[in-house]
Amino acid sequence: MSDPRRRGDPTAGIPGRRLFVAVALPDEASAAVAAVVDEVRAAGLPPDTHDVRWVRMDGLHLTLRFLGPTLDDRIPPTERAISAAAALGAPIDVELGGAGSFPVGGRPRTIWIGITVGVEGLARLARTVDEALTEAGWAPDGRPFRAHLTLARSDGLRAGPLVAGRLAAAMTDRRIPFLVDRLGLYESLTGGGPARYLPVRVETLGAPRG
Repeated sequence: MSDPRRRGDPTAGIPGRRLFVAVALPDEASAAVAAVVDEVRAAGLPPDTHDVRWVRMDGLHLTLRFLGPTLDDRIPPTERAISAAAALGAPIDVELGGAGSFPVGGRPRTIWIGITVGVEGLARLARTVDEALTEAGWAPDGRPFRAHLTLARSDGLRAGPLVAGRLAAAMTDRRIPFLVDRLGLYESLTGGGPARYLPVRVETLGAPRG
């Protein structure tokens, strides 16, 4: 799962803060991913080819649930739902490995790094989040959880397949392990380049509710 951007986003123009639930990568894992991206980008692109839209390396995260535009009066119960879900969770060992794109074949729209360890734990946490949000008044999320780390949007650009292939090659023998120990509610702020992600509420997994 990933948060949509304003380009081609059906939620654009709807009032409210654009919220999503995610687990952020720790600094060491983010630095390792950034090194892979630097390697891929250093290879350059053919003349007159536009680069894909890379996400900010200082906000890497695994999205568990996209909520979209949210009015202020819905934010407090949503925060309480995140606290409840975090209290029911536990730290998860995760390992990044491999890479791919959506959709497969042709010109991809999303380029990502895969997850080789921790998929079941993340899926379980996503279900816990969904149940807590449902109790808080959100509709259940009927989409299956797809564990991946979004790195770039290509939206049909000619560079998409080339970049996706280079990323897959760079990740062939790489593994990036880290511990997920926090769950967060974040706001996506767009404009002036790649989206920035502002933490609204971050809770430690497994910590008693205060």
